[in-house]
Amino acid sequence: MDWIEETGWSSWLGGGGLIGLALVAVALLLFLVIRFKLHAFLALILVSLLTAITAGVPAQHIVPTLVDSFGGTVGGVALLVAIGAMLGALVEASGGARALAEAMIRLFGERRAPFALGVTALFIGFPIFMDAAFVLMIPIVYAIARRLTNNVLAFGFPVAAALSVMHVYVPPHPGPVAASEFVQADIGIVMILGLLLAFPTWFVSGHLWGKHVARKYNLPVRDLFGTADEAADVEHPPAPWQVIFVLVLPLLLILLNTGLNTLATSGVVDAEAGWVQALRMIGETPIALLITALVTIVMFGFRRGRSGTAIEATLEKALGPVCSVILITGAGGMFGGVLRATGIGDAIESSLAAAGIPLIIAAYAIALAMRLAQGSATVALTTAAALIAPAVLASGAGSLEVACIVMAMAAGSVFAGHVNDSGFWLVGRLLGMDVKTTLKTWTVQQAIESVVAFVLVLVVYGIVQLI
Repeated sequence: MDWIEETGWSSWLGGGGLIGLALVAVALLLFLVIRFKLHAFLALILVSLLTAITAGVPAQHIVPTLVDSFGGTVGGVALLVAIGAMLGALVEASGGARALAEAMIRLFGERRAPFALGVTALFIGFPIFMDAAFVLMIPIVYAIARRLTNNVLAFGFPVAAALSVMHVYVPPHPGPVAASEFVQADIGIVMILGLLLAFPTWFVSGHLWGKHVARKYNLPVRDLFGTADEAADVEHPPAPWQVIFVLVLPLLLILLNTGLNTLATSGVVDAEAGWVQALRMIGETPIALLITALVTIVMFGFRRGRSGTAIEATLEKALGPVCSVILITGAGGMFGGVLRATGIGDAIESSLAAAGIPLIIAAYAIALAMRLAQGSATVALTTAAALIAPAVLASGAGSLEVACIVMAMAAGSVFAGHVNDSGFWLVGRLLGMDVKTTLKTWTVQQAIESVVAFVLVLVVYGIVQLI
């Protein structure tokens, strides 16, 4: 906020008053969303405005602060989320997800079918949002469960857990992307760290816990999606290796960027060389996803005989569901901008330092509290990142340490999802569980996922601190 430096403005509230204001603002936000069912987008704007007024921000600077903070966040998030959604829609509409799942089962065998489906979901969950990916994979889960054990939980739980892990920890999903923007984390490092955490976190919270759930509960497959004979296969689906290629391609491109950054820092290559800058640009996450989307259009669209009109309709349909996510994320950035402008973030940073609470633990705890209070992992992660960002930026932490803090917030944001979380109802209803069973299985899974990931992050963070 340049106007703060120019005017020397500071809030009339002291440090304690600013922290109290932050607590009241968060409580008001939750009250509006939970009690009055006010849309999160409007609630965030209203709370941001009231916070700025209460803190004493000069009237002429309130609206510019709101708009600049909103625009800055959307600019960094919209490209990744929108292109990621398009990529996911192309994989889904082509029949590639089903082809990959069936290939994984053939590879691992029927006895390891739950493991195979879970691993498949990890791949599919990279570009596709959890809700859409779960709806996409549920017919596959039903068909395989009906053919093998007729216990839908044995196959559905590893899939749901895998999609949750990818949605919470790995860009281009909106939560980690927005959090990375707030704390100025290197999105490539965040993605690599998220991918490294994904498999062990899923193996414990999805595969092992899923086996326990399947032994304890036996829920037969319903005819929600028809019988296996009624399933209509997509004509000429892509080969599994093609699906894997388009999912791995953006990772390879981003690794190219990260690798060249490392080599440039080490002096192995000249950072100012034209070819280095060009390859680093190609490896920037938006460009990597754009290239992947264009390749996917050719491979899964034109080469399969689909018309340009049909491909355009698929891409257009993908944008609708993510518009709300982008706007809410932008409004979360607006809230964070107000917190920074009023000095609330600096007050929190000073309090944390005085209390001796390590930054990474504070980040996890804030996200966890937000998750339990309002349900949405994305909102919890976004809000926590907005609150903790000034402290992170003032800490002088290295890029890998900042990425660990982002992952800690992601871990906190998924803890113990319950009745105020839309994913709780989606998973419970599609797997045929009542509320009590969903609380005993899915809510516990989310808690395990949170704790396992946080422990792993602490290990990485500790190693970085020692180096």
